[in-house]
Amino acid sequence: MDHEIVIAQTTSDDEELAKTLARGAVESNLAAGVHIDAPITAFYWWQGKIEAAQEWRISYMTSSDRLPALEAWLHDRHPYDVPQWVTLPVTGGSDAYLTWVVDETRPQQGHAV
Repeated sequence: MDHEIVIAQTTSDDEELAKTLARGAVESNLAAGVHIDAPITAFYWWQGKIEAAQEWRISYMTSSDRLPALEAWLHDRHPYDVPQWVTLPVTGGSDAYLTWVVDETRPQQGHAV
């Protein structure tokens, strides 16, 4: 396979926004698929205090060559000052699935990305 596959993750404290960010990335061919996990509880430092929040984890399945465009797209739409953005390499998987991810993240004509 010529392309590396990655899973990029962010979070949102709003379920509807999580769905919007998920669907928009797929519609823009920036991710082949997106999973939104059930609400999780996050604890983190913010402005000198420990905060706690209910959030939804959003996992984008994409190719490494589309990752910069996905990151820019997300940061333009995410309301957090410092949204979580981490990427995890996919070190294996079925050829059929990995090929599907690459195929579905190719820029499509007629899509503004």
